[in-house]
Parts: sequence; C-alpha cells; structure tokens
Amino acid sequence: MLEQTRQDATSPWHAGELAMQRSVGVAERMDGPGRNFVRKAMPEQHRAFFPMLPFVVLGAVDAKGDVWATVRAERPGFMASPEPEIIEVRLPRDAADPADAGMEDGDAIAMLGIQLETRRRNRLNGVIRRTDAGAFQVRVGQSFGNCPQYIQLRSSAFVRDPDVPTAMLPLHSAQLDDRALGMIEGADTFFVASYVDRENGERQMDVSHRGGDAGFVRVGANGVLTVPDFPGNRFFNTLGNFLVNPRAGLVFIDFETGDMLQMTGMVEVLLDSPEIATFQRAERLWRFTPEEIVLRPDALPLRWSLPPGL
Repeated sequence: MLEQTRQDATSPWHAGELAMQRSVGVAERMDGPGRNFVRKAMPEQHRAFFPMLPFVVLGAVDAKGDVWATVRAERPGFMASPEPEIIEVRLPRDAADPADAGMEDGDAIAMLGIQLETRRRNRLNGVIRRTDAGAFQVRVGQSFGNCPQYIQLRSSAFVRDPDVPTAMLPLHSAQLDDRALGMIEGADTFFVASYVDRENGERQMDVSHRGGDAGFVRVGANGVLTVPDFPGNRFFNTLGNFLVNPRAGLVFIDFETGDMLQMTGMVEVLLDSPEIATFQRAERLWRFTPEEIVLRPDALPLRWSLPPGL
C-alpha cells in the first residue's frame, strides 16, 4: 500500500495518511481540505480555547522510541498562546508519568484540547522548547480542529489542588489485571498517541480521541485490544501513522476515581476482515498489543459526571 503512494512535498499528508485516504477513494478530495485546514499556526479561536481548559491530552515518545499518551490537569490558564505559532504550557515534571520522559527540550509532542462539556476539540503538534522544570513552550508544526463526533458529554470538577500529587504509587505490569480490564471494557472514551519520522528528519506526533458506546473496545483472551474505526473526517492521522510506524500509546481514564491506565505497544491495522462486521458502524479495525502497562490510581485531581439521565 505505501509503495504505491507518492507524496507531494507541499501536502500536509504523509505517505501513510495518503495510503489510507486512497484505500477509501478520497485522496484527491482530501487534498484541498488538508491544505486549508491543517495550518502551521493556531487560529485565534484555538488560541482562546486552550487557556479555558482544566486538562490537556499529550502524546510523547521516550528515549526507547515507545510512544505514550497522558492526561495532565491544572487550573484553567495553565496554557496560553502569546503568538499564533507558540503555545506555553505550565506543568511540573511528573516522574510517575511515563510520557514525561519524552518531554525534554527539542522533543516532538502532540496536544489535544478537548472540552467534554461542549464536545469541542482542537489538536496540534510541534516541538518542545523547555524553559524550566515547571513549564515549556511548543512551536506549532500543525494545528487543526475536529468535529464533535463520538464525544461523550461530561462535566468536571477538581477534588483536590492539582499542584498536590497523589500519594498513590503507579503500578507497572506487562499484562492486564482485573482492574485494567474493567477500565477498558467499561470505557466509552480513550485517547491514542502515535508518530512518524518524516523524510525531512522531523518527528511528527499525534494524539487523538476515540469514543463509542461503553464496551466498544474488546479485549481478547490473549490481552490484545481490538478497536473499531468508525466513519470520521477522513484525515486518517492515527491510522496513517500506524501504517508507517505501528507503535501506539493508549490512555484510559476512570472518570469517577481519577485513575489512569497508560499502555504502550504495537498495532496491526485490519482493512479487510470478517470481524469488522461484528462491530456496529465500524469501517475497519485495529489491534493493539500492550508491551508495557502503567496503572496510576488517583492520578488526576478531576472527577467527571455524566449529564442527568445518562
């Protein structure tokens, strides 16, 4: 699939994204939107959006090349954009977070701002300029918005000072235990990080939202996750990355307890399989094999609640 894909140097899409778009016959149709909507700077609406948020989803790569997704929370205002090409993030280092090892000066990073109360979300990626242990800047490489599809409405509230870390220790494992299985099988939301190293030498990160009915992610007896890919914007950022580099970092949140489950591992994309028909609305599937698992009880100082009646 990739061997047949030629990339225009001016296109925002890399070979994996183009291959996915060609697989469903939309590559030519997506060329114009890609050039219009994937920007090298943040529009004013995005610059105003990120500072309102009490948390952000991040994607980073550690020194081994493992990719991790994480969620970090702070009082609104911890992010700011002094100019369209820059976003400043005030967050302390966190040794308990495996993603933190990939947030050194010069590292590639991805950011997803998502407001569950309104189902708004905006994404960016870029390169870190580490200013000190409590803050960094990101010079934007790509910035774009996403539609509200598959986002479950939730409201959030702080239950402790976000500057006070939890007393609970992270639990490292190579296999999913009952607690981890329960978080995955009951989830209607998770976040996934991925990356590619482009021909020009730049590392391009991505982190995105995945949502569906509770239980939409299946876990096999071997501990492998099967994830449906539902109809979307046809950008194929995540699956396109997987075609080039089949590494992924997943994070699941227990919205009632603040527990966070982080995993890094390998992916297989299934474009044609009879199993696809067993997932309602799915157009394709991907399988994730965890290689390292970190369960972090009470990691987040936020708790979320569903709207009344849900």
